[in-house]
Amino acid sequence: MTAVDLTLSEPSVMALPGLGRALVLAGKLEQEAAEDISRKAQSNRTSFIAELTGSGVVSAFDLAHTVSTAFAAPLVDLSAIDSQRLPKGLLDSKICADYRVVVLSKRNNRLIVATADPSDSQAAEKIKFATQLRVDWVVAEYDKLLRLVSVNAASAAETIDNIIGEDFEFDESVAADLTDNSDSTASEIDDAPVVKFLHKMLLDAYSLRASDLHFEPYEHNYRVRFRIDGELREIASPPIAIKDKLASRIKVISRMDISEKRVPQDGKMKLKIGPDRVIDFRVSSLPTLFGEKIVIRILDPSIAKLGIDALGYEAPDKQRLLHAINRPYGMILVTGPTGSGKTVSLYTCLNLLNKPGVNIATAEDPCEINLPGVNQVNINERAGLTFSAALKSFLRQDPDIIMVGEIRDLETADISIKAAQTGHLLLSTLHTNDAPTTLARLRNMGIAPFNIASSVILITAQRLARRLCPNCKTRIDIPRRALLDAGYEDNDLKDPWISYRPVGCSSCNNGYKGRLGIYQVMPISEEMQRIILRDGNAMEIAQQSALEGVLTLRQAGLGKVKLGLTSLEEVLAVTNE
Repeated sequence: MTAVDLTLSEPSVMALPGLGRALVLAGKLEQEAAEDISRKAQSNRTSFIAELTGSGVVSAFDLAHTVSTAFAAPLVDLSAIDSQRLPKGLLDSKICADYRVVVLSKRNNRLIVATADPSDSQAAEKIKFATQLRVDWVVAEYDKLLRLVSVNAASAAETIDNIIGEDFEFDESVAADLTDNSDSTASEIDDAPVVKFLHKMLLDAYSLRASDLHFEPYEHNYRVRFRIDGELREIASPPIAIKDKLASRIKVISRMDISEKRVPQDGKMKLKIGPDRVIDFRVSSLPTLFGEKIVIRILDPSIAKLGIDALGYEAPDKQRLLHAINRPYGMILVTGPTGSGKTVSLYTCLNLLNKPGVNIATAEDPCEINLPGVNQVNINERAGLTFSAALKSFLRQDPDIIMVGEIRDLETADISIKAAQTGHLLLSTLHTNDAPTTLARLRNMGIAPFNIASSVILITAQRLARRLCPNCKTRIDIPRRALLDAGYEDNDLKDPWISYRPVGCSSCNNGYKGRLGIYQVMPISEEMQRIILRDGNAMEIAQQSALEGVLTLRQAGLGKVKLGLTSLEEVLAVTNE
């Protein structure tokens, strides 16, 4: 198939749109007719191809064949394609409708997209920006393309309408400051397009297994991004005019003050999907230069009930953790950066300990997952309910187990230490890089070595790595030198094992699907206690933990690579050594 030369320099021809220029050069359209259609398209604010097919000058069939030849792009018959089998969620339906395109499949880092006008560079750039994938055009007949786009749009609208009905409900409680005389407030709350857009975004995020939604206003545009398997992806670019109404809608159903736009706020909302399925959302607003940025985190209560096996602990680490949480008193710390799964680990442990004969109290900022049978307290610093205040109150409530969302200051740490020393099991989180540095962090906060040594019984550090898609991962031969540089020992390379790399398919996100935990579980042994008592540093503790068989985060991640669960580059990216 030979492409038509589109590089002729005749000024009047070159002034035409790419599609019009191709048709003129191919002899399928007179230049005057093309210029007239181009002027009409500009006047009517429609596309050149819409005016062309509407005029009847060229049939959709002839147009598709000519365009396929002119641009050396494959021709596809959309009537032979089952719309129900097309991949879902790869590209926002609004982009598909705006640019009259249909996603057919995904191969590696390329998106196969059907269009009637492959010269539309704006559409290609928009799709590439939204998906972070390269676009490979295939040509389809314009009338069949419109029908398929309409079918997909109707299907999406029907889905949204069904969800907004009785099976999709928000737990709304309008704040007291929403007065009846606020007309702007009422219009913001009741704006139907904004409501439907928000509902669709939440549904899409849930169906795509996203952990967070980001609504971000800028000076000239507004974008919505989802964090899927740890990576942010742009999903939609709604009109910037809706930013205030959308922020107000989210704040109303999250029980936040919509009249206050100058300071950050936190809220929470529930989403009912079906008769017995409820999803919690944690909402955070942040004032920025061009409006309020809203971040919504999806909190699925069912993840706390998956069990410890679902978290991905190796057998020795699992036994160490179970042994620690079943001790009558002491402090267990879970460490790692934001978004590393600390909350899920803590709630999984609490779920194992949650029995009728046990009194459990938690102090969180905010409470993320509701656990029946557990007394959960939301921290409210403006009202004076701090972590330390909640802890003091807990100790007067006859608790057996206490969970503190995060140890942030010396007072909270000191009360937590005393609780662990006086017959309570205390679980909490701390932001440190690994388990050995956690003890040094407590020391730097001002906790005496004796108190650390006598209270802390186990520290687990963790990271989340993307899991390779089982459908498309492919074998890769990694040089021995690269494996040794990554951290493998000679003994690890004696027995052959298979490494895999991500590829990408219609059911995954660039070769990855889901995430798995990488853990460093370090019990505090008597020898470690001696190091702490003599005020030893994190390096000494790390050396001792290695002697006792505790793996570093890098070593734990390399074990996941040997099992074929993730890729070597992913482990190198999320761990540091």
